[in-house]
Amino acid sequence: MTDIEYIDDAGAAEIAAFLEKLIAAKFAESAEPVAISVPGGSTPFPIFEELVKADLDWSRLTVWPGDDRIVPEDHQASNTGKIRALFEPLGATVVTLTVMEDVPHFALVWLGMGADGHIASLFPNTDPQVNEPARVKRLTPDPLPPEAPFDRITLTMPSLLDTDRLMFVIRGDEKRGVFDAGAAGEHDLPIARLLGARGDTKVTCFT
Repeated sequence: MTDIEYIDDAGAAEIAAFLEKLIAAKFAESAEPVAISVPGGSTPFPIFEELVKADLDWSRLTVWPGDDRIVPEDHQASNTGKIRALFEPLGATVVTLTVMEDVPHFALVWLGMGADGHIASLFPNTDPQVNEPARVKRLTPDPLPPEAPFDRITLTMPSLLDTDRLMFVIRGDEKRGVFDAGAAGEHDLPIARLLGARGDTKVTCFT
């Protein structure tokens, strides 16, 4: 199992530069399309806004939301609609998650994490398993987050682990403590299950 690379006090521009370099390297490796998975919520969008300034062949990139709320894409709570508005004008493809999606191998899975240790919409009450047969699931968090009280659709553990690299942006001491404890196997929250099953997959955590 590989060590986790921590990059502390990283701003949006620094994280976007990391993403640009990684995507460019993947483009250089092969002529095939490149798929990445990205989170929603408030943290990623300043980073996205820096990333879309990059000089990349965006037509070769497919962007998968790691999860979303079950709302129309023009709803203010939709992550997919906001991601689409940023990336599709550049020529990238943005996927709308459905339970029937044929999930690819990812060049990068970028995840956030809640203070309860959830990743994507794999909340503790959903008991996510690393051997889950479904690649995408619809589920209901319990309790429902008051700021977004909607059912969710999410990539499952096997989909999130099917990647060349895992990346996290973890803000605040409380979340960092949960993340570090999960990496050390000190609890059984979803983040711990994911990190415990990552094998040799490289993990980069921006704080």
